[in-house]
Amino acid sequence: MTRVQPESRAFMRCQLVYVNDSQQVQIESLKALIAEHKLPILLETEQSIEKLTQKRRQQLSQISTQPILLLDDKNALSWLSNGLSVAPEWDKLQRRVVSAGRKSELLLQAVKITSDSRVIDATAGFGHDSLILASMGAQVVMLEQQPLMALLLLVEQQRMSKVANWQKLMSRLQIINTDALSYFASVNSSPISESNRAVDVVYLDPMFPEDSYQDSKTGKGAKVGKHMQALHQLALPPTSEEEQQLLQNALAVVGHHEQTSGRVVVKRPQFAPQLAHQPPSECWHNEAVRFDGYFV
Repeated sequence: MTRVQPESRAFMRCQLVYVNDSQQVQIESLKALIAEHKLPILLETEQSIEKLTQKRRQQLSQISTQPILLLDDKNALSWLSNGLSVAPEWDKLQRRVVSAGRKSELLLQAVKITSDSRVIDATAGFGHDSLILASMGAQVVMLEQQPLMALLLLVEQQRMSKVANWQKLMSRLQIINTDALSYFASVNSSPISESNRAVDVVYLDPMFPEDSYQDSKTGKGAKVGKHMQALHQLALPPTSEEEQQLLQNALAVVGHHEQTSGRVVVKRPQFAPQLAHQPPSECWHNEAVRFDGYFV
């Protein structure tokens, strides 16, 4: 499918801190990814004269006026946010990926996909849910609006594609730096074809206020992990109007070409309100998280 790129986007300046001269190959590879995917990122490199200890990372967080990427001595790329180094780290999800067909995986209960399904993860984030979706054999288009996050995802896909057991899974993922509404518009205006098949599921995990994770009365609920803390530095929760647009356009995508079995699945904290205050067709939940399904 044609890649969607806004005509004009402001460039983001990012500082890349690396630790030794031998990492120039990795740095050039990063620049090549940025150019290939037309990411609006200006990468400014700086070699660290000190070890990247936790104390040093905290210092860098406090003094920098722009996002910081770290390339450590193992050539692992991470984003420094409030002293915390965060990265997709897809290999740490291996157990979930291998056992993703188990009934305990609420996400899969909600999406009900098969090996020939086509899914759009419209709010990719660190890509963890996309991995679970692709582990079922589905083709997953991952949309990520933030260029910095898109770069981290592309680097992680490139890294894991070199691991034999992960190559098939990586081939099912397509990462695109664009906003969901622009991409939905392109899908809805495109004729059906072999390369542009009907979308079976649109998956939404939009940002929500940090106080949505816990019950306001009991204080119970999920704790906010470091990955989510970091995302809150980049993205704001959508407004009510934006939620309405997101849901309506997602439903239009899965209903495109008179498809009758598509669904939109929305991930929410257990105690968060429904997206756009629209009641779902069906709901799956545990003590921490809820998946609301909207069926065509």
